[in-house]
Amino acid sequence: MFSRSSALKVDSPRLESAGALNAFRSDLIARQDPDQTLVVVCHGTGCMANGSTKVTAAFQKALAGADIKAKVMPGIKTTGCQGFCSRGPLVLIRPQGLFYQRVKERDVEEIIQRTLIEGQPVERLLYKDPQTGERIHTEQEIPFYKLQQRVVLHNIGKIDPTDITDAIAAGAYQALAKALSGMTPDQVLAEVEQSGLRGRGGAGFPTGRKWRSALAAIEKKGRPVYVVVNGDEGDPGAFMDRTIMEGDPHAVLEGLILGAYALGAEQGYLYVRAEYPLAIQHLEIAMAQARELGLLGDNILNSGFSFDARINRGAGAFVCGESTALFTSIEGKPGNPRPKYTRSVEEGLWGRPTILNNVETWANVPLIIDKGGDWYAGLGVPHSTGTKVFSLVGKVNNVGLVEVPMGVPVSRIVEAIGGGVPGGAPFKAVQTGGPSGGCIPYDLKETPVDFDSLTRAGSMMGSGAMIVMDDSDCVVDVARYFLRFLEEESCGKCLPCRLGLTRMREMLDAFSKGMGTEQDIEDLISLSQAIQDGALCALGSSAPNPVLTTIKYFRDEYRAHFRDHKCPAGVCKDLITFAIDPEACTGCRSCARQCPNDCISGEKKQPHVIDASRCIRCGICKETCKFDAVRVS
Repeated sequence: MFSRSSALKVDSPRLESAGALNAFRSDLIARQDPDQTLVVVCHGTGCMANGSTKVTAAFQKALAGADIKAKVMPGIKTTGCQGFCSRGPLVLIRPQGLFYQRVKERDVEEIIQRTLIEGQPVERLLYKDPQTGERIHTEQEIPFYKLQQRVVLHNIGKIDPTDITDAIAAGAYQALAKALSGMTPDQVLAEVEQSGLRGRGGAGFPTGRKWRSALAAIEKKGRPVYVVVNGDEGDPGAFMDRTIMEGDPHAVLEGLILGAYALGAEQGYLYVRAEYPLAIQHLEIAMAQARELGLLGDNILNSGFSFDARINRGAGAFVCGESTALFTSIEGKPGNPRPKYTRSVEEGLWGRPTILNNVETWANVPLIIDKGGDWYAGLGVPHSTGTKVFSLVGKVNNVGLVEVPMGVPVSRIVEAIGGGVPGGAPFKAVQTGGPSGGCIPYDLKETPVDFDSLTRAGSMMGSGAMIVMDDSDCVVDVARYFLRFLEEESCGKCLPCRLGLTRMREMLDAFSKGMGTEQDIEDLISLSQAIQDGALCALGSSAPNPVLTTIKYFRDEYRAHFRDHKCPAGVCKDLITFAIDPEACTGCRSCARQCPNDCISGEKKQPHVIDASRCIRCGICKETCKFDAVRVS
């Protein structure tokens, strides 16, 4: 995973059949020593940002010069995101299964001495259960992992995503070999239909039905037909698709090839936002290695089926996650939506029948073909089968990537797996579905997380971002944030979006300043419904969701802003004041030194005072104070 050029080399001739692939895999497994000690370092984007590359380099340097008896693989194995992002950088010692968290360069020598040489754990680096205070040794015992069911993510954190041999040994391309050697295209499609898989990109449309509709369009219009991966993940707080592309690019690629086989496509596209450079790099390596082995390109596995794919980089426009905008972007035009008089399965890319699914949807397909549609349908709940990957962020102890069966309650994800809100208070709400989703209040924490239940609650599954809020979050401010984001990201092509979102944001701005009336709330609801009915694409039609759900479940908080002229959460700047409690203030002058407007005065070791007339309400004083002496009212 350190050198792109070395990662591209595959020590094998082109595989000419499914049997050759199976023999190659058997040989790879036979070469593995299950008893060999292996240091596994997380190289997901989050851990890398926290210094995991430095940890890896420290291990390499230290192991190269260490005189140890333990059998350690030369060259440290690096993987994609292991999920527990708030605890990174993460290091696992296999086969013992020791799980080390928040590892720094300075910890490497101790790990080598204590664990690799003496065979003992480094206790201070083990996960500490917040309830019992007990140190937990292995990944499987930690509630964050123990309560998940990793299906799509089963190889992420285990394989080196830049080494196709590692992926093949773990089962990659077995489903493709099965399909090409013993299944017709229609049998592949039938398994996807039987599985009940629904699109994981937001709308939740049944994948098998979409594919079947494309076949019907092909019969009328003929070929070519295209298959496309939507990797343009732009929701704030979302990183599920990025993690899959970075950590197991072969799962996405194999799913795309299987879809192409089912539909008779010869060309595919992976549309990935340019802000995901590591995902793009790993996909490029995976595709090059797959071509080298005969798993992509002409006459795959000597089956007579040919298919190739290319990567298109998105420029970062959120609206390009919408299907028609994505297609126009691939075609080299500005990424603007177009009216859907016909669906993309009939007229998509270049006016041809096109299947567009998101990253997670495609990554499910190999599992369905390998284990069967009935197996997959047994996961989750009826009408929402399988598992779902969520990025769990916000005011929650265990920030990270979570995969659970469809239908589990919100509380299981946020409280049992996520560890609840810091400090132990109940969460206030959970925003599901990104900026186009809605807020689920604490009172509805037992709501099952599936497509239909979330829709009934006024929210949506979306791509899978879950943002947890506590009492320090203002719902008016949250609705403003998401609406402002969508207003800026809108292409402006249709009037409901161009003018409607701006007017909604202006009304929310007024609420945040203590202005407004009860009628304004009703007008906001009416305007939201008009935008939902009239917008050109899903960006506009789903944009009012955060506003509608916060009004539905937190109307009294809206009223407090214009009736009482106060923000209960202490967030809206025009409705709050900062003051220092003289009983709690120690006169340390920390707040005075940090204040950007020099409006805090007082002698050292004496209570300080804030000049309210000059205070810009930035909140730095409250963040800086170690004695909780700054009060917000």
